[in-house]
Amino acid sequence: MGVGESPLFCWSALFRESMRQEVVSKVEEIAQRVAASDGIEVVEVEFKGSGGNQFLRISIDKPQGVSHADCELVSQQVGTILDVEDVVPGHYTLEVSSPGVERKLLKPNDYIRFQGKKAKIVLREPVESQRHWEGTLAGLENGTVSLDVGADRVLRFPLSQVERANLKFEW
Repeated sequence: MGVGESPLFCWSALFRESMRQEVVSKVEEIAQRVAASDGIEVVEVEFKGSGGNQFLRISIDKPQGVSHADCELVSQQVGTILDVEDVVPGHYTLEVSSPGVERKLLKPNDYIRFQGKKAKIVLREPVESQRHWEGTLAGLENGTVSLDVGADRVLRFPLSQVERANLKFEW
């Protein structure tokens, strides 16, 4: 701890982060329950802000694409449950949307599901002196991601090395 830093401040920040993770976990469980009955996948739950300026975003997807009606259904049902169970302390804004054409790759199954699609991947540690890679997803096997980077080269690295990844939309 640096000079002038309060141990109470550090504890408070850790408490807020722990509470945030607890809210995200509960919201994700509720959203998955609601979405599953309609064949909708919950891609990600994000919770940002504090006090009266809190923002809760739920990204959903399904094989044939997400419609406005899908977003409305999940928003209404999840919103009602969140309010009744008082899951999110204080006021918040709820947004339900599709993950977009350059959706994040968050789950191991995403690397299999989107095999053959273009992706941008940032690694935690460099491979061949490079952390940023673009290529075509060539699958996931035994925890190892394969990325076809062109010129008959397939790069392989552990999934645990991925800092962030998303699909790359091609015009």
